[in-house]
Amino acid sequence: MKTEDQAWRQLQQHAAAQLHPDFSQRVLRAAHGPAVDTWQQLQARGASSLRPGFAERVLRAARHLPGVPSFIDQIALGAATAGVCLLGVLYVHSRSTQHQEEINLARWEQLAAEVQEYDVQ
Repeated sequence: MKTEDQAWRQLQQHAAAQLHPDFSQRVLRAAHGPAVDTWQQLQARGASSLRPGFAERVLRAARHLPGVPSFIDQIALGAATAGVCLLGVLYVHSRSTQHQEEINLARWEQLAAEVQEYDVQ
């Protein structure tokens, strides 16, 4: 009968046999990322793909974007959100109250019918 240690060793040996010989080197290479010259080649290739004046166009477009919302805008958004939440709560409360009243009315009608039946006998 195998001990637990023997079973683990056998499993490790089997797993190690499945790996390619340069597995650890490939893992280390992937962990470190591309070399400096590879990054330079990628940046040069990317720069050659851009049209002249790209950076200026991006900056000009960024300057025309709306800025940070003003304090009044934030207050208005908060008030609108609170209003929508309040309307939702009131709607749910109204529906649940109406449902409960319908249930109570049905029970009272059933009780009244039973009392009426009892009075007739």
